[in-house]
Amino acid sequence: MSVVLRPPAGSIPDSPGSYQFKDAQGRVIYVGKAKSLRSRLSNYFQTNLPPRTAQMVATAATVEWIQVRNDVEALLLEYSLIKQHRPRFNIRLIDDKSYPYLAVTVSDQWPRPMVMRGARRKGVRYFGPYGHAYAIRETLDLLLRTFPVRTCSDNKFGHHERLGRPCLLFHIEKCSGPCVGEVDAATYRGYVDDLLRFLEGDTDEVVARLDAEMRAAADELEFERAARLRDRLTAVGKAIERQQMVADRNEDLDVFGVAEDDLEAAVQVFHVRRGRVVGRKGFVVDKVEDLTPAELAGRILEGFYDEPPPIGMPKQVLVQREPDDLDLYQRWLSGLRGSAVTIRVPQRGDKRSLQETVARNAREELVRHRLKRATDHNSRARALNELQDVLGLPESPLRIECFDMSHLQGTDYVGSMVVVEDGLPKKSEYRRFKIKSGQGNDDFRAMEEVLTRRFTAYLADREKPASERGRFSYPPQLLVVDGGKGQLGVAVRVLEELGLDEEIPVASLAKRFEEVYLPGSADPVRIPRQSEALYLLQRLRDESHRFAISFHRELRGKRMTSSSLDGIPGLGPTRRTRLTKELGGVRAVKQASLQQLKALPWLPDAVAEAIYARFHGG
Repeated sequence: MSVVLRPPAGSIPDSPGSYQFKDAQGRVIYVGKAKSLRSRLSNYFQTNLPPRTAQMVATAATVEWIQVRNDVEALLLEYSLIKQHRPRFNIRLIDDKSYPYLAVTVSDQWPRPMVMRGARRKGVRYFGPYGHAYAIRETLDLLLRTFPVRTCSDNKFGHHERLGRPCLLFHIEKCSGPCVGEVDAATYRGYVDDLLRFLEGDTDEVVARLDAEMRAAADELEFERAARLRDRLTAVGKAIERQQMVADRNEDLDVFGVAEDDLEAAVQVFHVRRGRVVGRKGFVVDKVEDLTPAELAGRILEGFYDEPPPIGMPKQVLVQREPDDLDLYQRWLSGLRGSAVTIRVPQRGDKRSLQETVARNAREELVRHRLKRATDHNSRARALNELQDVLGLPESPLRIECFDMSHLQGTDYVGSMVVVEDGLPKKSEYRRFKIKSGQGNDDFRAMEEVLTRRFTAYLADREKPASERGRFSYPPQLLVVDGGKGQLGVAVRVLEELGLDEEIPVASLAKRFEEVYLPGSADPVRIPRQSEALYLLQRLRDESHRFAISFHRELRGKRMTSSSLDGIPGLGPTRRTRLTKELGGVRAVKQASLQQLKALPWLPDAVAEAIYARFHGG
């Protein structure tokens, strides 16, 4: 299967290190780490490798390794090599935007807060990241009345210094006027220090001092000064409300939430410092490697903490799932912090609730990410063109139909047909099928019935005038069945029997999205990762599953809850629903006395008698 040469027995050291697979041109295509290089590398020369791993090994020509002293050094070396070479078979963290930070230039003579992106600078304190720059400006607008530090650029500061006149912000009390000497250096530095403490989450001291100063000013009858302090206190209060308390005041946490599908994972991270959420960041992971959820958790931590956050390392990292080698990652993060860092999955209480909130944000972000790709016209056009090229279709598949089956142990068997036109779902063309050819767990028989019904209807419709054609009058440029070679064989047989095999191309979508089976080919076609075609097929399958399952559940629900109440004179759907709701279900209706039924003021006596007669006779 593989073209990579297995190193001679005994030549691989039994020690920690990083290994690199290279292709025939010498490019690094995969980097890994191991406590034992010998044990780990031997796994790559086994049979029955996962598909993505098998593809990597088949692409590789050589494997090399570098020994280190311990597993932490192996972890650091691995990630350093991944950054250097960007191997195609290692997962990638896709962060399509540079998140803004609230930065304070503490090394300046007159420090100032500002929005900052990109590379970190010495002499600057960072807070965040924030989702949007306007969130930083809103926060600053609330705080400047309390901490009146300059926000102007150095050029503007110098301009007003030369003029000897302050800008508007001084007059509206959002700057203390250092450019014209309205504040001395010590007082100004005090404003900056208070602002830093506040942004770090140490709000109690600031609030207490402002309150004490306000009361003292009032006692000394300095009412104007007391009013200004009151306004500052109000502004601080509003800013504190934005930084909701989510943990104990002394706790520093990073909280990770992950939502994933077969191709990608969306990650959200909330930074909690001194009990308050002070920043958040999100990114998407391209799942190129075959990884377990625990291995994925480790990869995410490696990518995120490649550079420690500007706001500092936390004491604790909360995750949905522990990485495989928990001790390794805790030792690595502790080294970055300079003191102990723990990684754990919260089980109860406020931390569990917070972790669930972050996970919900990750799920929402994954939906938004997929929706963005689905609704972009250029992406849809690329997807259809790529499908045509990869599958060897005669034309771009502007109409694609996908079929799926759903049942529960052979009962309530249903089929679904979902339609995509021009890369977008066309829900008006969706169709649902009740399987008529008997019950039983037989997907092949069910698929044959559904496809036969659909394309027999198409053949009948196309012979009619255009004005008389029905719902199945348009053929797809690509027919997709969910399953492997068996389902593909059924589809091919149906099309051949109907004489449509030359007109309608067909493919089956295997369990792994990268694998598509075509008629006459024993091996699957692999669709390139990161291609728009792959994402289109993913959305198609998800929608097909959803539609089939929803129909199955609808039928099962009707059968289980309403069948015994059907056909009672005067008991329509509205009354039936109200009756079962008020009495507590169908069983309660069956057991109800005639007096109980007649006691319902909205139910006519004649209907009550009919219900009672249905279950008790008479």
